[in-house]
Amino acid sequence: QAQFVESGGGLVQPGGSLRLSCTASGFSLDGDVVGWFRRAPGKPREGVSCRRSSDGLTYYAASIKGRFTISRDNSRNVFYLQMDNLKPEDTAVYYCALGTSGGCGSMGVYAYGMDYWGNGTLVTVSA
Repeated sequence: QAQFVESGGGLVQPGGSLRLSCTASGFSLDGDVVGWFRRAPGKPREGVSCRRSSDGLTYYAASIKGRFTISRDNSRNVFYLQMDNLKPEDTAVYYCALGTSGGCGSMGVYAYGMDYWGNGTLVTVSA
């Protein structure tokens, strides 16, 4: 059964770090775009970051730029979101996604361009 398995979420203090992983199980990670979204309590879903393999374009939302890093390892069928200097406002359920080139641009990451989604992993930033 093809699915994404997310891991790496948890409770961390402000200023701490976490690395989220999204592993493809049952299929190859050969989509052009990998992306991360999040949904904070009481807020709409937000596109956090994406990376387009065809040309190396990478997007980061202003709220996380300079603190988060997206990467992928096709040989291991996994991609990551390294999150540093976490803030309480980063608390959310984070979702990974895989899609086509239309899902990632210089101005944002777009859910309509995503074909596969993870089930989400909770990140809580609190003292």
